[in-house]
Amino acid sequence: MKRTLKLALVLALTVVLFAVAVAPVGAQSPPLSYLVVANGSSLPNNIAQRIANAGGTLQYTIPEVGIAVATSSNPSFKTSVNGATVLPNLRLNWINDWVGEEVSVETPPSPPFTGDDDFFFDLQWGHTAIGATTAWAAGLRGAGVRVAVLDTGFDMDHPDLAPNINYALSTSFVPGEGVGYALPGPFSHGTHTAGTIAAADNAFGTIGVAPEAELLLVKVLTDAGSGEFDWVIQGIVYAANNDADIISMSLGDYLYRSGGCDDFGNCYTAREAQELLNALSRATNYAFQMGTTVIASAGNAGIDGDHDKNLLHIPSDSSHVISISATAPIGWATDPANIFLDNLASYSNYGQSVIEFGAPGGDFIYPGNEACTIAGLTRPCWVFDLVFSTGSNLNPAIASYYWSAGTSMAAPHAAGVAALIIGANGGDMHPAQVEAAMARAADDLGKPGNDDFYGAGRVSAANLVQ
Repeated sequence: MKRTLKLALVLALTVVLFAVAVAPVGAQSPPLSYLVVANGSSLPNNIAQRIANAGGTLQYTIPEVGIAVATSSNPSFKTSVNGATVLPNLRLNWINDWVGEEVSVETPPSPPFTGDDDFFFDLQWGHTAIGATTAWAAGLRGAGVRVAVLDTGFDMDHPDLAPNINYALSTSFVPGEGVGYALPGPFSHGTHTAGTIAAADNAFGTIGVAPEAELLLVKVLTDAGSGEFDWVIQGIVYAANNDADIISMSLGDYLYRSGGCDDFGNCYTAREAQELLNALSRATNYAFQMGTTVIASAGNAGIDGDHDKNLLHIPSDSSHVISISATAPIGWATDPANIFLDNLASYSNYGQSVIEFGAPGGDFIYPGNEACTIAGLTRPCWVFDLVFSTGSNLNPAIASYYWSAGTSMAAPHAAGVAALIIGANGGDMHPAQVEAAMARAADDLGKPGNDDFYGAGRVSAANLVQ
């Protein structure tokens, strides 16, 4: 198996055509999608007419954040809507974090060495790193907390997730695709992240960091992994409007502040890059004002955000978003009781200006391919350094699980800790209070205080118990 790490999202920008001469009568560009962002806090009452006057068609509005979505074939459309800034509605092509081994279960194996009846719990070294069992023993389990997971589709009948899913509110903003994951095979990014947060303690499979939290599952990316800016913005607003205490987003992409082109040759300006960040920040600001704590993965490109100032990572660089770097052991399965669990993962973005906290994300750099056995499973030792969580299977009689690594795996660990904090506070906390509590509880690794790798520290559940 080839060990490679793929970036969490590869940007594919909609091509914007700039008119450099008067177009012949009747000449049309292909229809493009645009974000129409009000110059003030709210859209004009006649926004549909203004869009029509500019040669476009209103698709829908997101009034809470003053954004409309429109399509147009007019090359001059983006300069023609009075009272609004028109931006390309970027299309994000999401590519899997590195995917390791997979496991499908029909008949559960015997419990592993801890004696826990959730038979794969011993594979979850991340819970050891953050001290989850100490918090559980003190009664902190996330009860009464609603966590919105914005991601690809989800395995809606997975036995580890089903007890905690809010089926009435879970939804999809991907046109033509329901909230359930529909592709064959165990890999389902959304299912994996949701399980890390709140897989039930149900005598089966794995356990989430907050095993009694409620899961509000919101699909903003296709099962194949692409998504548009407006889907993500809609998802954030929807979660905030439906009383989510936490939004967890294991997704991200890059823009150049100076403008540039992606690998597909699609180009954007410096002004558009900043305005797109501002548009997304309208949604994250709205969530903050509604009392929702927003957590996102920091990105997997190994970038020093303190020195590479030209790069914007979204949504983790958006306003009021708690950005999470990834940590990992190297060779954990060779000596589970003694291996250090908190190295900065080899791929993780870092920098004091861009990281709030670190959390378990896994890595694949352990040298060699010798075999190790944990929880009754024998694999190459390096596989066990990845994060183990729930996967998808089209057959509801089979529960699937797999290993993966990325800041996508770190963000849900942090979201789970935030759920424990909110649950301990009675289920209602302002996001600023949640972040402050996370900082007080975090293990201060690296240099004292805020540092490049861990921000305010690696998140801790154990330290919530005083």
